[in-house]
Amino acid sequence: MFGRVPKKSDNSKYYEILGVPQSASQDELKKAYRKAAIKNHPDKGGDPEKFKELSQAYEVLSDPEKREIYDEYGEDALKEGMGGGGSSSGNPFDVFEQFFGGGGFGGGFGGGGSSRTRKKQGEDVKQILKVSLEEVYNGTMKKLSLSRNILCKKCKGKGSKSGASSRCHGCQGSGMRVTTRQIAPGMIQQMQHCKGKKVTQEKKVLEVNVEKGMQNGQKIPDTVTGDIVFVLQLKEHPKFKRKQDDLYVEHNVSLTEALCGFQFVLTHLDGRQLLIKTNPGEVIKPDQYKGINDEGMPQYQRPFMKGKLVIHFNVAFPETGALTPEKCKILETILPPASTSSSEMAVDDCEETILHDVNMEEEMRRKEYQRQQEAYDEDEDDEPGMQRVGCNQQ
Repeated sequence: MFGRVPKKSDNSKYYEILGVPQSASQDELKKAYRKAAIKNHPDKGGDPEKFKELSQAYEVLSDPEKREIYDEYGEDALKEGMGGGGSSSGNPFDVFEQFFGGGGFGGGFGGGGSSRTRKKQGEDVKQILKVSLEEVYNGTMKKLSLSRNILCKKCKGKGSKSGASSRCHGCQGSGMRVTTRQIAPGMIQQMQHCKGKKVTQEKKVLEVNVEKGMQNGQKIPDTVTGDIVFVLQLKEHPKFKRKQDDLYVEHNVSLTEALCGFQFVLTHLDGRQLLIKTNPGEVIKPDQYKGINDEGMPQYQRPFMKGKLVIHFNVAFPETGALTPEKCKILETILPPASTSSSEMAVDDCEETILHDVNMEEEMRRKEYQRQQEAYDEDEDDEPGMQRVGCNQQ
């Protein structure tokens, strides 16, 4: 049992209203409606009922799906499928404004100011696109597969093509026929019948062009469907850190290398091998930064312009006990002399001290806790009506 199939009824009324034959093309329909709508517009002294009929007829016949239902079953099938009205639009001016680009004559049926506004388009769907630093440095084309539920295009969200429960000739009522087609370069669309549920799942494979130098959080509009915005999310890199158009990298050197020179190979984001070395006699100080021009990130839309590659040097000093007294004496002969010598000082008149390690993070936490505690105690002292109770002397 598949319900009642609408009987055929008069399907020539809408064509007669527009004054065109049933074989009229879309261009002929447009010309006929344009001419009749302008002539019968209420603001130009036309008949409101005639204008409403024209808009209703054009709305149906300009839609291939509605026209097919109308030609097959007539106006009654459209009324059932649209909840009792021959038109899905509650206002004939909606069709007029869509046709004439939102213009119109500035008034409604009453002749006053226009109360019709353009329908606000829905907000774009934002899709996070995760990219690596290498991909933003070199540029890449990312493919993304998206799925979402949309109104069934076959039944227009009514559950069946005509608005009534009838057997689908394509799937014989199973609702499982799947079609695949390429609707634009780089985009494939798969559609599955909705089984009368009024929605169907749409799958799209989109190609997104990630250009060189794009920033984290930058938006890329979808040029195919026009309703999706991709937001770049830059993944953390194990070696390089990005700051605008500059790249930062950490490098550890030993004390010997810092004093006597070094060279090492750095693999860049595009696979090139960069030879990094110090000049003869150059000393690298702890926590020092060195830069290389034009080896940073390419600038967005100006890929031949690049920032700096900045190297942050960490100097590793020898562990305690690694230097014997003999080695220290050798170093003293090589390194610059100390600014003060203990032999010149009155050691006997000095108080001896002991050095110990200090964890600065723990020190800062301890001081912050102490500061908060003191502030809390001060608030208690300042509270009105509170008196400090001391101990009685015995």
